[in-house]
Amino acid sequence: MTILFSMKFQHNLYRSKNFTLTSLLTMLLSMGFLFASAEVDKAQWADGKSLFKSNCAACHNPKADGTGPALMGVTARWEAAGDFKGKTGKQWLHTWIKNYNDAVGGGYKYAVDMAGSRPSAMNLFVTLKDEDIDKILLYVENPDAGTPATAQVAVDTTAPKEAEGPGATIYLFVGFLFLLVIILVGVTNHLDKLVAEKNGEPAVAKTPFYKTGNFKVALFLLAIVFGGYKTVDTFTHFGRQQGYQPTQPIKFSHALHAGTHKIDCQYCHSTANQGKHSNIPSLNTCMNCHKQISKGPKYGTEEIAKIYSAVGWDATSKTYDLGKAKPVEWTRIHNLPDHVYFNHAQHVNAGKVKCQTCHGNIQEMEEVYQYAPLSMGWCINCHRNTEVQFSSNNYYAAYEKIHKDLKDKKIDKVTVADVGGTECQRCHY
Repeated sequence: MTILFSMKFQHNLYRSKNFTLTSLLTMLLSMGFLFASAEVDKAQWADGKSLFKSNCAACHNPKADGTGPALMGVTARWEAAGDFKGKTGKQWLHTWIKNYNDAVGGGYKYAVDMAGSRPSAMNLFVTLKDEDIDKILLYVENPDAGTPATAQVAVDTTAPKEAEGPGATIYLFVGFLFLLVIILVGVTNHLDKLVAEKNGEPAVAKTPFYKTGNFKVALFLLAIVFGGYKTVDTFTHFGRQQGYQPTQPIKFSHALHAGTHKIDCQYCHSTANQGKHSNIPSLNTCMNCHKQISKGPKYGTEEIAKIYSAVGWDATSKTYDLGKAKPVEWTRIHNLPDHVYFNHAQHVNAGKVKCQTCHGNIQEMEEVYQYAPLSMGWCINCHRNTEVQFSSNNYYAAYEKIHKDLKDKKIDKVTVADVGGTECQRCHY
């Protein structure tokens, strides 16, 4: 959401004829109220923060300029601009947020001046309800109100593990058994020899066990079984990259951005809740912050300078030279076979799956690596064990029988497998 306002325009506002003493007092009182850090509704504040991150954060920050201006105090500024055509300044602000063209076309001077104050055009948010906009405004006016006092559900970020193949332990065990067989055969032959000597029987030369036909057949069958197992196991794991951690062209720290600065995953990966794929963030998203931040805590200016070079940004003149812009060749980490269907939006929106479930504690990773095996067995185990959030989830409204069984207490939970999550055609083309 781009609500355009600049210090230059603020100066012009003070000089305009429409800016009365009453308007000034209204602004001062409103700002005084805001800076007093009055108690806010924590639930409304939390909803506003979530709406802000999903709609506005690509261009705005409550306290600092980005692509759009800082938004703290925006309500007071619009109210100070006065009423027009039977609507208050705040009502015109709602109109602006939903569709800035309606506010400009309606002739509201503040909106007209704002539309011309910056080169960036306002995005349209016609689906936002008035109550949603009020929640967003509550958050941007009180960004430091703190974490809402609502109960937080602990999220198990341990990825479901697939059944692991035999490791070094099993091979050592098989080797021990083989050695034990050799020892027992040797002991048996020695005992037979002692018994023969005691009975006065002539010693019969024994053929070494490893030269017997039975041993050779057994060894041949064992080789076939082992070779077959290794062939199947190798092809089963073909293409899997668990633990894969390539070197990227820019050293981007998730631990710093998602961990220290608490940047929401979907601020950068904005399509994770909208479609099949989660996008590689545009460098324009990086520049929302890095127009002002040119030095990092670990690498100084070196890595951020690579971003500037890629977008053609001159940090001295604060201008772009698009002729110098060039794409960053990131190395993809997570891949699935072509015949596998996976939809990020379905898991994020309907399944309410946290990013960490599949990607691990990304907020602790200095460099990202593939945390989970992303194999069929791993996915199936997750679908069998993960409980579906049926309550207050309209995605599952069509499952009337399951809802009835839950209500009648015939079942106490529903897993992904119960709604078809293990059917072949769900994940395979």
